[in-house]
Amino acid sequence: MENIKHVLDKGYVRLVDVMGSDLSVVNAARVSYDKESKELTDRDRKLIKFLAREGHTSPFRHAFIQFEIYAPLMVARQWWKYIVGSDHTMDAWNESSRRYITEDPAFYIPSAEQWRAAPMNSKQGSGEPIATSKGEKFTYFLNNYIEQGEILYNQALEAGVCAEQARLFLPAYGMYVRWYWSTSLQSVCHFLNQRLEHDAQKEIQEYANAVLEFIKEHFPVSSEEICVK
Repeated sequence: MENIKHVLDKGYVRLVDVMGSDLSVVNAARVSYDKESKELTDRDRKLIKFLAREGHTSPFRHAFIQFEIYAPLMVARQWWKYIVGSDHTMDAWNESSRRYITEDPAFYIPSAEQWRAAPMNSKQGSGEPIATSKGEKFTYFLNNYIEQGEILYNQALEAGVCAEQARLFLPAYGMYVRWYWSTSLQSVCHFLNQRLEHDAQKEIQEYANAVLEFIKEHFPVSSEEICVK
């Protein structure tokens, strides 16, 4: 399987590194009895099922996975809640900063078919796609808004304004940011169980699905038990 999955119009999830496997979970649990498995057996698979069913989650923290993610800021800030609000401290997050870099900004711009209506019976989330004729207008408006922001941003830089203030001119929520996320298997599955729910924002669902594909590849037994079915 390739180590990068493209998401939305310009985003991606890239697998950087993996430490451990389903066997890591098994051996973390078996150390209580001074036991160790050399290869995954049916008995080990039953143990993983037991751990998941009974809520014995600590063995799942002994396997790690590291991603590089490129996503709109609105997705990144939703994602970040699972770091600062997590009961699991085995997470690390390092993000690119426009205090230091002035690479050309990129923005998520929905196509005319991708704009969604407000939901009928909820204060959050989204409903069905709006008419393409309306979507075309909003894509046009958004492109113009971004273009004007980029012009002002570049003018500020050229005038000698520092990068950390010039970035104020850039439209924020749709701007792509890049970060590294290193996390335990338990934490990543907690994130997936929340962000693959039907009422999660569609854009972050697409990123969660990309992450899930990597998790299934490297932790097939554990992901089946503790990640969303």
